[in-house]
Amino acid sequence: MPWSAWFLAAVFLYLTMPFAQAHAISGEGGGFSSGFHHPWSGWDHILAMVAVGIWGAQLGQPAIWVLPVAFPLVMSIGGFLALTLKASLSFHLFGVELHADEIGIAFSMLGLGTMVLREAKPPVWVAAVLVGLFGMCHGYAHGKELPEGESGLLYSIGFVVATGTLHGVGITLGLVHRWPAGRTALRVAGAVVLLGGFYFLWDDWTNPEVPAQPAAKTAQAFTHVPVEFYSPHG
Repeated sequence: MPWSAWFLAAVFLYLTMPFAQAHAISGEGGGFSSGFHHPWSGWDHILAMVAVGIWGAQLGQPAIWVLPVAFPLVMSIGGFLALTLKASLSFHLFGVELHADEIGIAFSMLGLGTMVLREAKPPVWVAAVLVGLFGMCHGYAHGKELPEGESGLLYSIGFVVATGTLHGVGITLGLVHRWPAGRTALRVAGAVVLLGGFYFLWDDWTNPEVPAQPAAKTAQAFTHVPVEFYSPHG
């Protein structure tokens, strides 16, 4: 199936999904929908996954299909680990709590952006291992965001399909590599991904995730609002 046909089919699926979900069983159809939407929810995911496709196109055969297979394959393993462990892999550095998967995603942008910018051509197995490691980080980030009560299996299928779509976008863009101007444009795209990696790494450092306040404590906080606040006599 040509990548262009795959891309058009995925776009059609994306556009029609809200209507289809209205007739789906709650917790099942919603799992696929949530999973499919998640990779599109942040530029860190989008840029990294598109960069995988571009780098594969730069490398040519067989990397043009090996990389887009290696990334979602290992990513699904990362998602499975997140669903199984149900833990946030956090660590402290200089008093700042950081999340390993988020840092890994930022480094995936740094690595992939550098590869595309430099048109790096390592052995295919080296490129596949590198892409797989990056995919693990993205998969863990997807898996830990599974909405409560939704199907983990369908959620995983959803984000794998979305990832394949983004790889297809990257490969399609990478086809301009056959022309000198196209090669320059792709290197500029690599620089954009690289700069995005620096931005998200800085954002992870300066704006660490704040754990959500438990519902019980939130409710308790509201019950301690002074009575005078509600008094009509002020």
